[in-house]
Amino acid sequence: MQKSGRHLVLTAQGEMMLAYARRLMSLNDEAYQAVKSVGIRGEVRLGLQEDFGESLLPSLLGQFSRAHPDVQVSATVTRNKPLLDAIRHNELDVALSWQGDESTAYSESLGSLPLRWIGAKDFDIGAFIDRNRPLPLLVFEAPCLMRSAATAALDSMNIPWRIAFTSRSLSGIWAAAAAGLGMTLRTQTGMPSSLAIFDQQKLPDTGAIGVRLHQSEKNVSAAAASLCQMIKTHFRGT
Repeated sequence: MQKSGRHLVLTAQGEMMLAYARRLMSLNDEAYQAVKSVGIRGEVRLGLQEDFGESLLPSLLGQFSRAHPDVQVSATVTRNKPLLDAIRHNELDVALSWQGDESTAYSESLGSLPLRWIGAKDFDIGAFIDRNRPLPLLVFEAPCLMRSAATAALDSMNIPWRIAFTSRSLSGIWAAAAAGLGMTLRTQTGMPSSLAIFDQQKLPDTGAIGVRLHQSEKNVSAAAASLCQMIKTHFRGT
C-alpha cells in the first residue's frame, strides 16, 4: 500500500499479489467442487439464452468438466421461449434465461444486467436524432424482450424509429451492427470488441433485464445441482 492524498492505493507489487490471490481463490473453489464431485456421473442437459452461449458457455463447461469428468453435458443455445418450454416438458435439466413475463415452477433470480444501446464505433447517432430521422434498429424477430424495451423507450421520448434489420440469431445482429446498419439494445454480455456503447448520447435509459435460473424439477440430479451452483457462483462474481 502507498498513500495517495487522503487515500491508500495498491502499489504495483500489491496489485500483482491481489491478482495472484484471486487466481488462488478461483482454484480453491474449483478444487472444492472437484472433491465434492467424486462419484458423480450421468448427464446434464443445459439450455442457455443465446447471449450467454459464447461468453459463459466455454468457461463454464471447462470448469464443470474438470470438476466432473464422468458427467456428460449436452447444451442447447436458443431464445427464451424455447428454453422455458423445454424446461416445462422436462427436455432440459437446467436453463439460464432472461427474466420476462413467463417463468417456470422451479426458478430463481440471479440478479440483473444493464441494457445498453450498442452500435458500430463510428455510427453517427446525431445524423438521426438531431435531424428527427427514424433511428434504424437491429432486432430479433418478435416476440423479443429487448426489442419491446427498445421501441417502448424510444416512444416514451418521442424519438422516431424503424426496424432496419431483423435476425433469428444474435450473431446476425452483431454483424449488422458492425456493418453500421443501425443500433441494437442488448446487454454487454458477449458484445464484440468492434462495437461501442452509446448510452449517454441522447438515447433513453432502458434500465436492466433480469437473469433467471430454471430447473426442470425441485430436486435435480447431483450433477445438475452442481452445475446450478457453478452458474450461481459466476453471477455472484459479476
